[in-house]
Amino acid sequence: MATEVSICSSTGSKELTPEEERVLIRDIALAAEADAREGATFYLITQRWWQHWIKYVNQDQTHSTTDGSSLLENCDLESLTIVKKPGVIDNSDLIYDSALEDLSMGLEIHDTLLEGRDYVLLPHEVWSQLFTWYGGGPTLSRKVISSGPSHTELAVEVYPLRLQLLVMPKEYSATIRISKKETIGDLHKRACKIFDLNSEQVCIWDYYGHRKHALMTDLDRTLDDANIQMDQDILVEVLDHVNGISCTSQENGFLGKEASSMFVEHLGSSLSITGGFSASKASSKSCFSELSKTNLASGTRDSDSTYVISGMSTRGSPAGITGLLNLGNTCFMNSAIQCLVHTPEFAKYFQEDYHQEINRQNPFGMVGELALAFGELLRKLWAPGRTPVAPRPFKAKLARFAPQFSGYNQHDSQELLAFLLDGLHEDLNRVKEKPYIKSRDADGRPDEVVADEYWANHIARNDSIIVDVCQGQYKSTLVCPVCDKISVTFDPFMYLSLPLQFASTRSMTVTVFTSDGSSLPSAYTVAVPKQGRCRDLIQALSNTCSLQPTEKLLLAEIRNHSIQRIMDDPLILLSTIKDDDRLAAYKIPKFEKNSVHLRLFHLCQEHDPQRWKPCGTPSIAVISTDGIQRSEIHRTVHKMLLPFLKKTSAQSDPSDMLGQNSDPSTSPQPDSEELPLQLVDENNACINLSVGDEAIKCSSSSFLHLVINWSTELLEKYDIHCLESLPEVCKYGYVSKKARTEPLSLYACLEAFLREEPLVPEDMWYCPQCKERRQASKKLDLWRLPNVLVIHLKRFSYYRSMKHKLETFVNFPLHDFDLTNYVPKKSHAQQQPYELYALINHYGGMGSGHYMANIKLLDENRWYNFDDSHITPINEDDVKSSGAYVLFYRRVKTDGA
Repeated sequence: MATEVSICSSTGSKELTPEEERVLIRDIALAAEADAREGATFYLITQRWWQHWIKYVNQDQTHSTTDGSSLLENCDLESLTIVKKPGVIDNSDLIYDSALEDLSMGLEIHDTLLEGRDYVLLPHEVWSQLFTWYGGGPTLSRKVISSGPSHTELAVEVYPLRLQLLVMPKEYSATIRISKKETIGDLHKRACKIFDLNSEQVCIWDYYGHRKHALMTDLDRTLDDANIQMDQDILVEVLDHVNGISCTSQENGFLGKEASSMFVEHLGSSLSITGGFSASKASSKSCFSELSKTNLASGTRDSDSTYVISGMSTRGSPAGITGLLNLGNTCFMNSAIQCLVHTPEFAKYFQEDYHQEINRQNPFGMVGELALAFGELLRKLWAPGRTPVAPRPFKAKLARFAPQFSGYNQHDSQELLAFLLDGLHEDLNRVKEKPYIKSRDADGRPDEVVADEYWANHIARNDSIIVDVCQGQYKSTLVCPVCDKISVTFDPFMYLSLPLQFASTRSMTVTVFTSDGSSLPSAYTVAVPKQGRCRDLIQALSNTCSLQPTEKLLLAEIRNHSIQRIMDDPLILLSTIKDDDRLAAYKIPKFEKNSVHLRLFHLCQEHDPQRWKPCGTPSIAVISTDGIQRSEIHRTVHKMLLPFLKKTSAQSDPSDMLGQNSDPSTSPQPDSEELPLQLVDENNACINLSVGDEAIKCSSSSFLHLVINWSTELLEKYDIHCLESLPEVCKYGYVSKKARTEPLSLYACLEAFLREEPLVPEDMWYCPQCKERRQASKKLDLWRLPNVLVIHLKRFSYYRSMKHKLETFVNFPLHDFDLTNYVPKKSHAQQQPYELYALINHYGGMGSGHYMANIKLLDENRWYNFDDSHITPINEDDVKSSGAYVLFYRRVKTDGA
């Protein structure tokens, strides 16, 4: 059964119509938004519930929108279909599951939530009114703070700072949440209260990277002004007059191992205290998410420590497997950095003395600061035996020179990569003064002559390690459709952006259950219209799972071993189903006159035999309401569980037990003993069904809620492992073989890029012969290829302000990516084979999702997955996926090259 947090309903004496709810909320919202001010409280509400409510209150209008982006706009628009009234507000999908299980730990929302996709922010008055009508929860309140350079802009602080407090020399640690608008003095008070310290004996340090950067003494300065960042360390240093340890006597680390062990022995079990953060009790003793013993001595010297990353020790292991901490939606940056850092030419260059090539006078550069920040970060990532690195200094430089990447929103990794390559080039440009050179048209001259001239002109202005490694040259041919004037130019490129075919379908995996005991659950992957509805998914599943004419499918979303929602509305948009959701489809009789659904939930024993916890996936069957006897319920459940019965020498195959031509309801049962079943009535009271056989009274509900207790003895007879975990709707990083029947070749993408096409009307060419703008035809050809070829797969597209992501699987070569036939022989007579060594993957939807990098360490000849701070080895066969976004190829040296 799903764990509920404050799920209750509180309604007034009068039931309002949807239109009355809409108008009232609209008026409340108008008044609230007009009164928005710093310090005001807003509340997060799940986008899924909000969309449902918007459709519900707008269904009597004539137009609709459900994007949830504007509170006032959505309150004036509506849905075209009849929508049921929403249930209680359920924000459980916004918080971690552990928060539901243990409320003492506080309510931590997921780190990657996006407004408009996952949640909507409601003013206090709007939330209060909706909560009065619908109840539910949990309540997730956030404060309005001032932001921007002049502190005049208002923003809701959805993610307060999460800071790790480290106490020296006591070796305590605590993780807290605190607003970036709180002061250093507030932080000082919080630390003293948490650890029960005398404030006069405590000083706090900016302890980023386990180094004392600054003593935080300006108590009135805000944490934002002090440049304190998400997930950084704060050192709480305690004066110890007894042992003579002062606040400044240990600049380089904590107490030694001997002193540490003595301290731990002295404190004993008192270090196991834990607590939870509560936004409403920021100053209470429980304002931290964990307070536990930590071996802080490991932060002193890298050479004396063993660090474990994803179960893999880095002591004695090769360099280059250091992760990057996610500072808050910075996976787009981390994945791009790792691919550049693991480009062999860059790794060698930045670990040597590159400072002499820094161009501080280049007006197009960043005074060398970007190159220095990148070089420092690269050296940290290649240092052996390091813990994951927090790229805060680099991100600060990035935000300074590229404000579009500031803050903690998700961004396009390829756009960042393009900026980095161009920015590093300008910072490291060996040309101090760029000469002015006017380009000449070909005018019938040989291509080789013109190409070399263009390249020489380019190198005269642009000469850096980036150009040496990443820049190539293509030939651009324009033909005027009127006068046939031909214009040929040779332009440099840093990467190739290849188009993909538009994918109008989406692969979805659903597990199908039977209720008649005929077979085990089976997962099916089907292709459905990307903008389709539930009826399209039901139809595709019906064809795939051989649904009988007398059967129908009941679709449900499963979460936390419970039924999150029954998706019986055929008009539900498939876009509301996320890739990481888990769906079940139940085969039930099509005609259900005088019947109810029997929902069977599973409980398993914990280590304590007296405690039970939810497990498995619920099952559904149909049972007649005409005098339901307990024995009839047992027969129905026995039949549902028949496929899970373990085979013994005394038992035949479950399908044989059903009989070839007999009605399953009259077939022999696998076991005559009563099952440990309980009926949960409408008052949540449990009724033992193992005793007696009187009739069961049916309530007005359309289903019966049953629970079965799987004892150790019962599990010796049944095998329910296949119920434990359902597959996700679309597993990130993997595509079923059925979905790969017609993969798109990388060569096909390249040919589409090089294909002759007319220019779009808004990008017409000025013909020097006609003296007018013409819609010329344009043809690109590769001419000069770089040592490192970066290929961008154009997965993201825009249409009428709508954003789409193409999920097309591209079959790209890992080895022998041969471009010899795409380059004129006169420009390069040698072969042009390439090998993949890195790629950026994007999993999820547009403006959201997650970036990861797959990188091959060439010295090891082994692939690794770089998922922010988590690094794991992977098989080469797992490198290809539909998430591939940016590919990094390196030229393979051939004989004669």
